[in-house]
Amino acid sequence: METISWHDFEKVELRVGTILEVADFPEARKPAFKVKADFGSFGIKQSSAQITKHYTKEQLVGRQIIGVINFPKKQIATFMSEFLVTGFADENGDIVLASLEHNVPNGSKLI
Repeated sequence: METISWHDFEKVELRVGTILEVADFPEARKPAFKVKADFGSFGIKQSSAQITKHYTKEQLVGRQIIGVINFPKKQIATFMSEFLVTGFADENGDIVLASLEHNVPNGSKLI
């Protein structure tokens, strides 16, 4: 494991957003959804998320998530991803979302 400085960690913009829309993403190499989330003053951003094993589209709309919003945009198949949805792999490698215990304002930073 590589050690980073506190200054390095402070550069990562881990922010809270609320999922507004979820759509299928059949062009993705691995099963994924297209997700649009509201990050408050940082705007509405879209991402591709490989979270189809544990979640339905209906379960995701309205849910708060933690995203990294300051990575460069990334082309994924026919889609431009603007943030990284955070989560952990379960014992099968399927992603479980990092989550919040209580709702907080969109755009709040993980500290």
